[in-house]
Amino acid sequence: MKPGQTQRRPWIVGVSGASGTPYAAAVLRALLAAGESVDLVVSRASRLTLLDETGLPFRDAHWQDDLREWLARGADGKPGTFEVRIEDVRHWSAGDLAAGPSSGSYPAKGMLIVPASTACVAGVALGLSKDLLQRAASVTLKEGRKLVVAVRETPLNGQTLRHLVSLDDAGATVLPASPAFYAGATHIQDLVDFVAGRVLDAAGVEHGLYRRWEGELGGGSRAT
Repeated sequence: MKPGQTQRRPWIVGVSGASGTPYAAAVLRALLAAGESVDLVVSRASRLTLLDETGLPFRDAHWQDDLREWLARGADGKPGTFEVRIEDVRHWSAGDLAAGPSSGSYPAKGMLIVPASTACVAGVALGLSKDLLQRAASVTLKEGRKLVVAVRETPLNGQTLRHLVSLDDAGATVLPASPAFYAGATHIQDLVDFVAGRVLDAAGVEHGLYRRWEGELGGGSRAT
């Protein structure tokens, strides 16, 4: 690092194979809009989910083009809904266990797993580190950094609940991908943005993704 330069400290965003790729897209857009740097890890399973939910591929060799097209889409699947610059994104292959985020000495602010499948939750809770996503999460916990796990599954069985309690005990924030309706949602994007906003709230990143509760009943019904 040259004298006078500020060390890059990104948020690591892990996308697992659970349904909910629009949540990941909303979090990524909001982080970039807030001026944050992002290190992105897209699991192998999540690429199948992304293809199924959006019709879009995510390829290591073409990740920049694929990411731009993905983030430009709204939650309703409409292309070109958003304009996004991805210069502050660095992509790491999920199979690259020698990647920067696999080490505790790699500078990072923390990690957001959005969405988190039950398999991902189990892997992180048990410390399996079977791919870079799980390894980066384990590193985040051992270094005492912020880890937000946006679990997306229903119903939850006892085994998964025990894994989530283990993550909570280890210092992670367990954040179910549960949209709320008091913010006056009128579009699917509003519901997606609420969950993304709560993820960013847990991370301490400023955003304007949803209308906050101000103690006035009926406010949501008057939202536009």
